[in-house]
Amino acid sequence: MSAGAPDATVLRSLLRGLPRQGSHAERLQAFYGPQAGQYDAFRERLLHGRRELIELLAPADGADIVELGGGTGRNLGYFGDWLARLGSVEVVDLCPALLAQARVRTAGLANVRVIEADATTYRPERPVDCVYLSYALTMIPEWQAAIDNAVAMLRPGGRLGVVDFYVAAARPRPGEAGHGAFTRFFWPRWFAHDGVRLTPAHLARLRRTLPDHLCLERRGPVPYLPGARVPYYIFVGRRP
Repeated sequence: MSAGAPDATVLRSLLRGLPRQGSHAERLQAFYGPQAGQYDAFRERLLHGRRELIELLAPADGADIVELGGGTGRNLGYFGDWLARLGSVEVVDLCPALLAQARVRTAGLANVRVIEADATTYRPERPVDCVYLSYALTMIPEWQAAIDNAVAMLRPGGRLGVVDFYVAAARPRPGEAGHGAFTRFFWPRWFAHDGVRLTPAHLARLRRTLPDHLCLERRGPVPYLPGARVPYYIFVGRRP
């Protein structure tokens, strides 16, 4: 299957990979800047489960929400008409090129703010009802701090949602999905070139941090890799 012009731009960036030099913010800008305009179209076929995550979070009218690693703001589209009924919505990311797309997308939405900040340290002015990360945790080097920060900004009873790639532990607990040796070897190495870290540790930490949770473990197709299916999970946990 040959790549069209928009996909070719993204694929060139993926082949070059995430730069190894500079701060995390500088590396993200260098990687995503050239592909920012084509980012969403390509990843519609790669980033599975995002609509379902939003549906599972089901925030009430007037709820305050933060998306960490929100990039272009594409995920706000999954709220549909619901978005206008929310209280405040903050889209937080470190990459200026992606946030520029988000600002265009959300222009005219009075309840949405687009914020350039670090997911590990940013805090809203007051506790919120819902925080979510969509295919962002795997790209945050200090991911433990991002989880802790997300939970800390929730009101009691608030919910944290995460959808992302992963691989299962070699010896999963009863009731958890298992992956064969090839899956656990291949996908972390495939994605690592672009700074995406697939590991069992992310989901394990989420489960420990928020024991009251729902977790769905699935697989989805990958563009230009016929027959390949990468594991991903959808997690929704409630803060006590």
